[in-house]
Amino acid sequence: MTVPGLPKVSISSFAESVLREAKSVRFFSTAEELADAAVPREMVDEKGFFTVGYDVAGEFVPEMKVCRVRNGISANYLEPYMRRRDPDCMVIADEGATDKQTFRNRFGDDFEPLRQETFQWLKSQDLGCFFFDAGLPGKGLPAVAICPANAAFFAFGLATLQGIVPVEEIESHGEDYSHGAIIYIAPPFRHTHFDGKQVVVHNRRDVLHELFSYNLYPGPSAKKGVYGMLLNYGERQGWTTAHCSTVQMVTPYDNTVTVMHEGASGGGKSEMLEQMHRETDGRLRLGENTLSGERRYVSIPRGCELNPVTDDMALCHPDLQTDQSTQGKLSLMDAEQAWFLRVNHITSYGTDPNLESLTIHPKRPMLFLNIDATPDATALIWEPIHDAPETPCPNPRLIFPRSDYPGIVDEPVTVDIRSFGVRCPPCTRERPTYGIIGLFHILPPALAWLWRLVAPRGHGNPSIVETEGMSSEGVGSYWPFATGRRVAQANILFHQVMNTPETMFVLVPNQHIGSWATGFSPQWITREYLARRGSAEFAPGKVLDARCPLLGRTPRTIQVEGQVIGHWFLQVETQPEVGEEGYDRGAEILTTFFHEQVRQYLDSDLDAKAREIIQACLDGASVADYDRLSNT
Repeated sequence: MTVPGLPKVSISSFAESVLREAKSVRFFSTAEELADAAVPREMVDEKGFFTVGYDVAGEFVPEMKVCRVRNGISANYLEPYMRRRDPDCMVIADEGATDKQTFRNRFGDDFEPLRQETFQWLKSQDLGCFFFDAGLPGKGLPAVAICPANAAFFAFGLATLQGIVPVEEIESHGEDYSHGAIIYIAPPFRHTHFDGKQVVVHNRRDVLHELFSYNLYPGPSAKKGVYGMLLNYGERQGWTTAHCSTVQMVTPYDNTVTVMHEGASGGGKSEMLEQMHRETDGRLRLGENTLSGERRYVSIPRGCELNPVTDDMALCHPDLQTDQSTQGKLSLMDAEQAWFLRVNHITSYGTDPNLESLTIHPKRPMLFLNIDATPDATALIWEPIHDAPETPCPNPRLIFPRSDYPGIVDEPVTVDIRSFGVRCPPCTRERPTYGIIGLFHILPPALAWLWRLVAPRGHGNPSIVETEGMSSEGVGSYWPFATGRRVAQANILFHQVMNTPETMFVLVPNQHIGSWATGFSPQWITREYLARRGSAEFAPGKVLDARCPLLGRTPRTIQVEGQVIGHWFLQVETQPEVGEEGYDRGAEILTTFFHEQVRQYLDSDLDAKAREIIQACLDGASVADYDRLSNT
């Protein structure tokens, strides 16, 4: 390819055609170059904002306002709908095996004409282009991104999230360079072809994974679209990229314990990496009773030192499992170069002084989304834009370079405790719900696998466009981003879980425990308690079988820094506001939902032992049954 600014290099013929015929092309080698291009100085209005928009049927349609701030770039969407990921944005264009909605089924036509139309539109634009690696270099996919030049803020976010390979390094490979993935960004097609909806199209060709992003919110494409590429790549080789945060905790007694925390959107992944949010007097609020207003607190004078490993995507590549001492446990590394942090829980100055300081005085420019920022001022993460008067956007975000996070761990780690977070609604006798999960539950591996198949999206999810009722994000909670077959991912996850018997599996709620509003305090307290205790098995007399078998076992009581946390927060049926009647009704809701979800995996290709576990669940298995199925 001989495009001005880039010597000969092997690249997709379609991409080469787009770049050759475009009005202009600028190749970028650093994220900082993209940040500088995000707000063209000659095109800002009198207030300092640059409007990103496109010609749609002869009319200029604005998408967003972008401005420079002291700590980076602030971008705000003009439509509230565009401020969160639409869970129905993904469609599959190719004829490969998939359980996902195809382009033809959804839109009634083959994708190829639109693909060609997209190329023609890109050729009519000033473009930006850069190279990156999806996942780790050598264990992921070399990739290319092509986007309209006026969407440099989007490219800046993508380059920060996934990293950027300098053009000079690509040049050094010459004709030997090849890429396995490419992203094309074409925002106006959202209006001309998709009725204003977010749509991301995966086209899995023989040797190239094409992704067409028809919107400007990074969540569906720069973030989860790239995740889908990695999942497809791993599925072909029998490994996966887990949807989790991971943290190495160093206790005040110098013990080091590594926790991997999975969960659907809103399940507490980013919060697992945060220090506890304390009251002004230093205490942690355990909960506030939603009926009586009573509050309970815990005093933990010194929390664990937190060394973050991953925030959302963990590469579980088999090559990482090299140390003989890790047999029986999972090893992983971060699959990203930056983190897409949601900060809706930071509501005022001082909520999280550590993150506030890091974002106010960053080492390099950051991208802020849905934050109410003024040009040339400082973007403050506790000041979200409003969707409507008196209605703050529930999904303020920033993209934080992981290398700038204090204590970051860059090497593979071995997981001691694998937790799963569930966003729970309040539960009372009068209004029973599935909010019956206690402070934490210990799960046999077979049951832990089932929770990852079901992955409840949960109550009041701030990250995505709202859906009615309880819904599932499926295998490992990453199914919304996978492009292939559900049973293939279920098998990969099954073998991963069953081959790591030395791991402790726990289940942790957030937002509510029965009638108590808790926020994320359950997982912070659980994290501190288990770090101090370690991952050794609980003695039989110290735990009880949960009243609902799907919840495994619960401690009778726990003690953290000399303070006892009693049965109300561990066995929810003992709360007088809930009682056994309310609990059992909530258990019915949870069980019915589980059965609906796990039946989907009874495919002929499912591993025989995995099938036995699902059938046991449908037959009302006890915790002891799950123990037996975990050990045979």
